[in-house]
Amino acid sequence: MLGGMSDIVEIDPEDKKIITLARSARARNGVPEGAAVRDETGRTYVAGTVALESLRLSALQTAVAMAVASGAKSLEAAAVVTEAGEPAEADLAAVRDLGGAGTPVLLAGPDGALRLSVGAR
Repeated sequence: MLGGMSDIVEIDPEDKKIITLARSARARNGVPEGAAVRDETGRTYVAGTVALESLRLSALQTAVAMAVASGAKSLEAAAVVTEAGEPAEADLAAVRDLGGAGTPVLLAGPDGALRLSVGAR
């Protein structure tokens, strides 16, 4: 978990990029969550929440599914922009399935500020 407000947290530019992409997806689509993942080659996959009558996926689950469908073999990092205070266990499981337990999952608020960084454990 990140420290208090007075702590200065340096965010890797590539991680900042996926947070920005996730935030944009959330705003553009008017959905509760936006997410982005970066695969082992540096490609990014961006998604929003899917809420159909017959299909419900979080933004992060959708982004992971898009990466898998596009041939990604692993993940370097994942980001979700949400009002929630922590990533859902199902989101961590999806990231862990493709990227492994050590894959960083960045959780940012709607303003794009990083709130939490955890491993997909």
